[in-house]
Amino acid sequence: MHLSTIKGAGVVVREGTSARVLRNTGSVYELASAAVRAGHSLAAEITARGLGETVDLSRATFDLPVSHPDPAHLHLTGTGLTHLGSASARDAMHAKLEGAETLTDSMKMFRMGLESGRPAAGDVGAQPEWFYKGNGYAAVAPGAALEAPGFAEDGGEEPEIAGIYLIGPDGTPHRIGWALGNEFSDHLTERVNYLWLAHSKLRVASYGPEILVGDLPADVRGSSRILRDGKTLWEKPFLSGEANMSHTFANLEHHHFKYQIFRQPGDLHVHYFGTATLSFADGIKTQPGDTFEIEVADFGQPLRNTLTFAPKTQGATRVNPL
Repeated sequence: MHLSTIKGAGVVVREGTSARVLRNTGSVYELASAAVRAGHSLAAEITARGLGETVDLSRATFDLPVSHPDPAHLHLTGTGLTHLGSASARDAMHAKLEGAETLTDSMKMFRMGLESGRPAAGDVGAQPEWFYKGNGYAAVAPGAALEAPGFAEDGGEEPEIAGIYLIGPDGTPHRIGWALGNEFSDHLTERVNYLWLAHSKLRVASYGPEILVGDLPADVRGSSRILRDGKTLWEKPFLSGEANMSHTFANLEHHHFKYQIFRQPGDLHVHYFGTATLSFADGIKTQPGDTFEIEVADFGQPLRNTLTFAPKTQGATRVNPL
């Protein structure tokens, strides 16, 4: 089952090829909140509400599949160095002038995941790299533009699977489902020094258009591509799922939600789980007007966003004393 939010139609439920509007539902956030309060599944809540008219998703204009009524209570976060092969791409950016026998910090982190990122059920494994991207004000709807700030050095795609979570009244995280995500980043800034990773990640991001409710396939396969002037500039397979990862999702979820600040009742979380596919690693330099497209059959409609840059800023940001 898949959930999406269509402008002008509302919440849509897709099962197989049939997509229909969910009756008496203002948002996926409201739907999930009601399911948590009732103590039953999203499927049970959907059955209770019933479905209405059909929708052609291939012609729809999508909104974010789920958002929070107060954008400050939606958290965009992520983990890196989680996918087999991702360390080599990151390590190339973080190459240091040191002996070949010396591991970079990126490779050390990746090795920790390989050694203990897949603990037995109920156990705790190695901590992953973790980063903060922003709140709901940084969430960009499918089809809308990903705008890099004027001071940015780069605007590059990161095709990922995102987990979407609602925190219940007692502080328990509830997973609504999974979505395609573009965890948009500034790789040129990151390449200067890996300690600038935090700066490079403070960017807008997109997710959707559809939420996959239920279990994520162990082997997720699709494509990530960049279109320029209507033609494919770059394309590469996109792999995710635990069969292609050095960490389990349970381990990554634990290391995010172990912090009480991320278990505040009513908050919404969109957490990006990393990637091994970057056009930047292949020497691609994006430019305004490029379109990022991430497509995986298991998720239905592809995630598309164009790239724009805000005007260059002049001088320092001014702070007024009170």
